[in-house]
Amino acid sequence: MSAALRAPLGTLVKVLPALLLVTLALVGPWIAPHAIDTPVTAPYAAPVGDAPLGGDQLGRDVLSRLLAGGRELVLSSLLVAVLVTGTAAVLGAVGAVRPWVGRLVERTADVLMLLPAVLGILLVTLSWPGGGRLAVVAAAVVLGVPYAVRLAGGAAAPIAATGYVEAAAAGGERLRYLVVREILPNLRSTLLALFGLRFVAAVYLVATAGFLQVGPQPPAADWALMIRENSAGILLNPWAVVAPSAAVGLLALSVNLAASALAPQTGRKAVTVL
Repeated sequence: MSAALRAPLGTLVKVLPALLLVTLALVGPWIAPHAIDTPVTAPYAAPVGDAPLGGDQLGRDVLSRLLAGGRELVLSSLLVAVLVTGTAAVLGAVGAVRPWVGRLVERTADVLMLLPAVLGILLVTLSWPGGGRLAVVAAAVVLGVPYAVRLAGGAAAPIAATGYVEAAAAGGERLRYLVVREILPNLRSTLLALFGLRFVAAVYLVATAGFLQVGPQPPAADWALMIRENSAGILLNPWAVVAPSAAVGLLALSVNLAASALAPQTGRKAVTVL
């Protein structure tokens, strides 16, 4: 097999698990074998024929709740990752072109980074009218931007100092042109890797909010809620806790691996002298 063919095949192998898991999470509510709020077994029942993963604390089918519990987490995490990456990219690029903006962004990021994640989630969600998913997304964005903007700004600074950007600025090009046409296209590799990292962080932040019950509320099917609700019966039916825990971990790992595989390779290739 040629090297040109092995490269796309290797990328596909790394991307496929994330694609399958995200697809399964999105369509899960429609393929769940049982209603998510209807008991089908005894509480914490062991796996049986019509309930392959057993029952939860109320006798509801763990498999059905597992299939239905990932969609909101995936959508919320994707939204957070897009907002954080986009905001950090723009702020980092602007800060690289306008140093005083960069210094202001860095000082603000330093202050926000001192806020513990759990405390930040509680502050935003409990003060948000009505709470819910929107509050969790807002908290995750506020907590994620300071870290992301540091990385984006560090990657944008050497690009802003290159000759073609300086020439465009000397030629009178507007800030918007410099950011959109000159800097951001050269940050594709960094931003794709950043997206993967922020998606992983968003998964854990959204899951933490669910575990703390400041996001989705019972009887909603949610992976983090499943872990919290069924932890007392883990010895009776471990699958009620192990399955959603594994789903959260595999989702974060697979998406991060896919983002790394899709990131353009910027390193120089070795040249063989004949």
